[in-house]
Amino acid sequence: MRLSDQVAIITGASGGLGGQIAVALAREGAAVIAHYSRNAEAAQEVVRAVEAGGGRAHAVAGDIANPDEAAAVVGAATQVFGRLDILVNNAAIARDGLVLRMRDEDWQRVVATNLNGTFYCIRAALREFVRRRRGRIITLTSMAGQAGNVGQANYVAAKAGVIGLTRAVAREVASRGITVNAIVPGFIDAGMTEGLSEEVRARYLQQIPLGRPGTPDDIAAAVVFLASEEAAYITGQVLNVDGGMVMH
Repeated sequence: MRLSDQVAIITGASGGLGGQIAVALAREGAAVIAHYSRNAEAAQEVVRAVEAGGGRAHAVAGDIANPDEAAAVVGAATQVFGRLDILVNNAAIARDGLVLRMRDEDWQRVVATNLNGTFYCIRAALREFVRRRRGRIITLTSMAGQAGNVGQANYVAAKAGVIGLTRAVAREVASRGITVNAIVPGFIDAGMTEGLSEEVRARYLQQIPLGRPGTPDDIAAAVVFLASEEAAYITGQVLNVDGGMVMH
C-alpha cells in the first residue's frame, strides 16, 4: 500500500467527496482524521466505512474559519495517531448571490471558510511538516476559481485565492521536502452538484469532452497520487480532474 503507516487529515470529510477521499487514503494504508463542522453522523459513517475496510479513522469537529479551532483539528492527528503526513483541504461552503445583492455576511463567511480556513489548516500542519522535513498538502479548489461564475463572486474569489495560496506556500516550503498542490474537480456527481436540475446537468455534460460527469472516486484517485511517493517531484501545481472541460 502506497501510504502505509502515514496519517492524513481530510477537512470536510462528512461530505460525499471528502468521505470518499478519506476511504481511498485509508485503502492505501493511511490512518485518517475525518473532520466535520456540523454533520457528526455523516463523519461517523466515514469512520465506520474506513474501519470496515480494516483501516483506522477518527472523527473530529471544528470550525476551520476560526484559527484556534483549525489548529485543534489539525493537531488531533498527532494526538490520536502520533503524527501527521498528509493534509487534504476539502471543506468548503457556498452562499450564492449577485454582487449587487450579496450580503456582507455571505461574502465574509464564504471567504472565512474556503480561503481563511484553508490557510489556517496549512499553517497548523506546516509546524509538524517543517519539523519532520516532509509532508503533503493537497487542496481542493474549483473551476469557478479559474474562470469565474455568475452569482458566486464570494466563492470564486476564495477558490482563486486558494490557487494563489497553493503556489506561494509551495515555493516557501519546497526546500523542506514538503509538496503543495491543488486539484480542480470538474462536474462531479457529489456535494454541490446534487441539487441541480436535469436541464442544468445536461448543459454541463455538453461541455465535457469525455462525455460523463466525474465521480468522487476520480478525485480521490488524484488525491492518493499526489499524497504518494510517486508524486514526490510535483509541487505548486493545479491539476484539473474534469474530463477535459477546461484545457489550458
